[in-house]
Amino acid sequence: MNLSSTNTTVAVLNRETFSKALTKNVIVVVLGISINYINVGLFHTYLKYQIFYMNPRYILFIHLVVNDMTQVMLTIILFIISYTIYKLHVSICCILVLLALFTTENTPLNLACMAVECYIAICFPLRHVQICTIKRTRMVIGLIWATSMLSVLPDLFITLATEPLDFFHSRVLCLRQTAFPHPLIVKKRDITYAVFLVMVWLIIFYTYFRILFMAKAASQDARKARNTIILHGFQLVLCMTTYVAPSLLSVLQQWFPKNYTDSLFAYYIIVQILPRSISPIIYGVRDKTFRRYLKRHLMCKM
Repeated sequence: MNLSSTNTTVAVLNRETFSKALTKNVIVVVLGISINYINVGLFHTYLKYQIFYMNPRYILFIHLVVNDMTQVMLTIILFIISYTIYKLHVSICCILVLLALFTTENTPLNLACMAVECYIAICFPLRHVQICTIKRTRMVIGLIWATSMLSVLPDLFITLATEPLDFFHSRVLCLRQTAFPHPLIVKKRDITYAVFLVMVWLIIFYTYFRILFMAKAASQDARKARNTIILHGFQLVLCMTTYVAPSLLSVLQQWFPKNYTDSLFAYYIIVQILPRSISPIIYGVRDKTFRRYLKRHLMCKM
């Protein structure tokens, strides 16, 4: 989003009525609390039963859960700040935006790794134990974070090198484009997102079609894995809309100039909140093993 669209966002935020702004904030907070409440239950179940510690699939899953919990919390904080405090010190805004970007970019990478693990389990069942070890799974999680940091941290370094010190003591509407305003960052972001988009989708398509071929052998596990990849794909479609956000938001601004904030709100719910509600369904409800232990945990709690 360029500077003009940022100014447009600021202007329309100022024109929103109190009741409309309150309704949006209540919806966001209720959705966030609901998703994180479910995810806390999943996380507690994972910690309580040792069987999950030795399975790479559940380690990747719980990393996704914790990552999504953090992402939802940070984006809700930024959403509420934009309506209440309105402007924030740039130094504080940079920290919040960086953390939100890390966790946002982690999600599609984590989903791609989970798809690969699912592919190995179905197509190479005898080698799955040797390939997908606990140590390698932790290394993959470290690689996910390293990739996200290499994508995002240059924004901070470019800003530190190009902006005066007074800029970090000023107050701005806390958005990525206001915290990191240099034009070079936009070009770098577009290139990085294009690479991520192609890389992750190639992984998803390859694993899906390989598992689809295995599913023709009437294997129940293969068919279930195929359906899991489909859900991953749907989740990725929503998550990776972030990678085309600048173009999409510009189109929304042109098509709905009078209802631009409503479009932004719908975009936020669909792209940032909705994908985080799918993960508990894929592994917390559909997965037979996790569902059994989750029921046991809920029964003990009751």
